[in-house]
Amino acid sequence: MNLSFIELGISQERAEQLEKIGFTAPTNIQIQAIPQLLSGRDVVGQSQTGTGKTAAFSLPILERLDVSQRAVQAVVLTPTRELAIQVHDAVSQFIGNSGLRALAIYGGQSIDRQIMQLKRGVHIVVGTPGRVIDLLERGSLKLDQVKWFVLDEADEMLSMGFIDDVERILSQAPQERQTALFSATMPPSIRMLVNKFLRSPVTVTVEQPKAAPNKINQVAYLIPRHWTKAKALQPILEMEDPETALIFVRTRRTAAELTNQLQAAGHSVDEYHGDLSQQARERLLTRFRNRQVRWVVATDIAARGLDVDQLSHVINYDLPDSVETYVHRIGRTGRAGKEGTAITLVQPFERRKQQIFERHNRQSWQLLSIPTRAQIEARHINKLQEQVREALSGERLASFLPIVSELIEQYDAHAIAAAALQLAYDETRPAWLSSEVEVPEEVPVAKPKIVKRREFSGDRNRSWNKSDANNNDEGRSTPKPKLRSGRREAPVSANQKLGSSGARESAS
Repeated sequence: MNLSFIELGISQERAEQLEKIGFTAPTNIQIQAIPQLLSGRDVVGQSQTGTGKTAAFSLPILERLDVSQRAVQAVVLTPTRELAIQVHDAVSQFIGNSGLRALAIYGGQSIDRQIMQLKRGVHIVVGTPGRVIDLLERGSLKLDQVKWFVLDEADEMLSMGFIDDVERILSQAPQERQTALFSATMPPSIRMLVNKFLRSPVTVTVEQPKAAPNKINQVAYLIPRHWTKAKALQPILEMEDPETALIFVRTRRTAAELTNQLQAAGHSVDEYHGDLSQQARERLLTRFRNRQVRWVVATDIAARGLDVDQLSHVINYDLPDSVETYVHRIGRTGRAGKEGTAITLVQPFERRKQQIFERHNRQSWQLLSIPTRAQIEARHINKLQEQVREALSGERLASFLPIVSELIEQYDAHAIAAAALQLAYDETRPAWLSSEVEVPEEVPVAKPKIVKRREFSGDRNRSWNKSDANNNDEGRSTPKPKLRSGRREAPVSANQKLGSSGARESAS
């Protein structure tokens, strides 16, 4: 049975506001969490991004806030400034014209401006742990009137090293409060946080489907040995020609380098990572949403909260460490009933990880080789053909007919059409396909290398175990065994060196 927001306990006025902004029916997490929070219970919610959890925790709070009391009554902690902005914007939409005030506080924005807004009086604060602590220490943010506390994406706060800050903030809040914690995963440290700060919480869970949504076409391009990922990405992008794309990388350095390479090749692309100022991030996000930039190269941490409607492609330039992160990434496309494509670059040593991801999602990826020169040129010619068909039905066609009439007196009509197509094709043909650039006519297919146990048996004093195999498969360097009888050490392959892409970027 489909329930309405009113049946869940939301007021008529707020339900009408939700309908205005397109919220017609509650999601699974909202059906479970809203009645519990309205009844005064602490709640632990386990759900992925995109399930509607912002409305699940904010709507019950908004129903209980006292608009006449100009003090902070609710606090929502988020791991990143992008997510703080996203949650604040959603809450502001839910508020409508009710007179309630929400404020986002985060680093990168003037702290004096935030202090001024707090002095004017706000009811709900959405902020990052670092800036919340700064304002607490200055005495500008007071928690003595706080009745509701929300920890959003708690596992991300853990991975970014914010848990100590979170505990410090919670310790300063009144004990007589209602607390909600939402997290995609529940590692032991998050369980300890729940046991310490929540009172007999109700657990609500939204089972993430094992398979990715059917609207997402998952593709893996197999990178040949001795090829770099940057070299492989160029023909892939020319073949796929994404309308809009998020390209995920591991580190800020990779984001900057890849962006420079793609810009040099003439693509509309920009970078999005933790080294950028908040103003630069907001400008880029606006340009991306307005289609002024087609592609964005981003790190996982920076991309939290970076949501764009009708995103056509997600590209995993670097495979993530966890299945959860992979699902979160590709879930940015294929939304609202639209189809999307998730492309992953897979090096030979990553085939095992790719197969693990496939088994977890219960959905096979389409395995493709790097496109050849002939395939890409055929793709561009087909595109040109489609554009010609559109032009034949256009209004401007009549303007060029006199030119054709004049030329046809000297040349064959077919030759004239072919020459026009050649000119058009030369204008749009990718520069990297020119004869000056070295591009193989055929690309060798990457095949997984099967590593046998006996290859590592040179030292009997060193045990070979499963963790060694995992490290080797993921491209991390492993200790070299000492070989006896004058045998040479096995060299580390170029792919293994390339796969070691460094630690996850720290929070900014």
